[in-house]
Amino acid sequence: MVALTFDGGANADGLNLILDTLRARGVPATFFLTGAFARAYPVQSRRIATSYLVGNHTASHPDLTTLTRSQIVDQIRSAAATITTITGQNPRPYFRFPFGARNATALSLVNDECYVAFRWTVDTLGWKGTSGGMTADRVRARVLNALAPGAIVLMHAGSNPDDRTTLDATALPGLIDGIRARGYAFVTLEAVISDR
Repeated sequence: MVALTFDGGANADGLNLILDTLRARGVPATFFLTGAFARAYPVQSRRIATSYLVGNHTASHPDLTTLTRSQIVDQIRSAAATITTITGQNPRPYFRFPFGARNATALSLVNDECYVAFRWTVDTLGWKGTSGGMTADRVRARVLNALAPGAIVLMHAGSNPDDRTTLDATALPGLIDGIRARGYAFVTLEAVISDR
């Protein structure tokens, strides 16, 4: 099994292509949204929530290891309220740390809010864009070379802020085909929790 996950924090430039590809190929996925993303892109956020699992990616995507305890809790709760109001889906218990940055305090507070924090086994690095030396082919190769049972793939719904490329969205059709060709099936992160 492989879980495709998409972070929505910056913009939604690649989102329509991602959603169209997932739907056309019948692939489940999990989306981690910030409260700021849900506010900026309410129609797109509702579209995500009608078909896919939604998780909490904080209110404004800060490095939680630099915040006070109360600021961390506010980031979590504010995002949850915004995401729930806009999408109609409560993001609990799915949580992803911005930048993957965490420490014992932040993890404890996330758990105290009844969330399970999910990292990833492979980052496509599509967010780096062509200006960061990436291509759609490199995105696919990174994932296919790192495939293993239980893989969690990190992708992004938006574009690179400098060159506006949406490499994760562009690579997704071939990536799905490549993963399936290697005998893997797709699941949401719900399957990970329900197996415990």
